[in-house]
Amino acid sequence: MVAGSALLPFLSLHFACPMKNKTLATLLALLGGPLGLHRFYLHGWRDAWGWFFPLPTLAGVVGVMRTQQFGIDDQIGWLLAPLLGFTIAACALTAIIYGLSTGERWNRRFNPTSPPDAKAGTSNGFTIFVVVIALLLGTTALMSALALSFQHFFEYQGLAPQ
Repeated sequence: MVAGSALLPFLSLHFACPMKNKTLATLLALLGGPLGLHRFYLHGWRDAWGWFFPLPTLAGVVGVMRTQQFGIDDQIGWLLAPLLGFTIAACALTAIIYGLSTGERWNRRFNPTSPPDAKAGTSNGFTIFVVVIALLLGTTALMSALALSFQHFFEYQGLAPQ
């Protein structure tokens, strides 16, 4: 047995799932999007954007932790914390786009060998529920990140020497 062959099923997730389900991709974009899980599901482990997503998420988590530890006046904390909100908002927007795409378009893009009306590209009630939750969470994350960013920007503008 070749070393590492036990990991082969996990590393070939892209090839093990020939039909990409729209509802699952929408859910992964909402819940695991900041870690790039939706990108790995749709494009495989070699997707560069999938590996990029955890970086701003981690930076945002570090910013939130610094803000909790050192207070709201920590400049590095308030600079990094909005990255978490922006990443969550971007992933929520991706979930909305996935969930609201037509079945034909979904299958043409992610299931090119299947017929345009294949079941993997159809929406159901759960897909729409995930889209609604994505809208709520994405809006909350985006508005929180913007409010924090603008608050600190204008506070430091007021404190700057004239």
